[in-house]
Amino acid sequence: MIDHGVHPPRTQTVEAVMRAELAHGDAMAGTILPILRHLISAEDNSVFSDEILARVRGMLAALANGLLNATFAVDGQAVHGGHPPKLVDALTGAFMDHPALLAHLHCTALEWQLTERLQARLALDPVVSPLVQALIASPDSATQGLGMTFLAAQARWCQAQRRMELAPSELPGELFHAALLALRAVCASDPELARRSGIAEVGLRERYDEAASRLGLAGRLVVSMGGGAQAALSISHAGIALFLTALAMGSGQERDPVVLSTHESQLARFALALRAAGQKASLVEEQFLALHPDVTMPVGFDRLGVDLAASILASGRYTG
Repeated sequence: MIDHGVHPPRTQTVEAVMRAELAHGDAMAGTILPILRHLISAEDNSVFSDEILARVRGMLAALANGLLNATFAVDGQAVHGGHPPKLVDALTGAFMDHPALLAHLHCTALEWQLTERLQARLALDPVVSPLVQALIASPDSATQGLGMTFLAAQARWCQAQRRMELAPSELPGELFHAALLALRAVCASDPELARRSGIAEVGLRERYDEAASRLGLAGRLVVSMGGGAQAALSISHAGIALFLTALAMGSGQERDPVVLSTHESQLARFALALRAAGQKASLVEEQFLALHPDVTMPVGFDRLGVDLAASILASGRYTG
């Protein structure tokens, strides 16, 4: 069992332990969204006023206001907030009814929480990691330019997260599409709003470029590293943003499940992902030391092969 120093009975193989731990973690993950949705929508929030809930609420409101700003500005006048509360509530409610969108905001909040924690504990700069510094200093102009563009996007994201905000343009493509469909549905009953939102939607889609978003740039940067992308699988070297992207690519998962796997309830998925991405057992332990220094690996983990780790990981519910 992956926990605080408890070792499995010797009769249990490490494969059995990892499969059991992965199933347990996935079962827990399946309860997250219903609980999160309930807590966010609860009228009495005094008991649930933790950072993650506040941040997800803030991002929901920021997304709604961002789309409504575009809707009310279609006649050429800049608009920033001040929208009818019922309209904002209806749009945020529509977002909350989309599980993938809500899950993405939850994982975004978790990533920022992790970013702050590593800055405090390891003095890891949230914007300029050693790997980003090296890429910016590359003699290759394309790598240098992409590194600088990512750095700027990461800096903007950090500033937005400090304000508990997220711009619609920073959503992955399928979630950006879902947000626009929610806007269309909310505005459909009012002819004038429907007209405005339709015009706004066309403009937003024309301007949207997933490859230019922070996550898009992170993916492009990791791909551009080729065989050197293994360097991005070190948290202390790559920084959490590039590390999560590289781990998702290397382990064949979507990025949001990888973000969630850094939580202490998902340690089996995190260990399996690192191994499936080609990390040696000693390097897996280094990443655990960075995130969960009080956790020990199960006996025999060093004998778990890359292919077997990938097979166990693929048997879980939240790989893709």
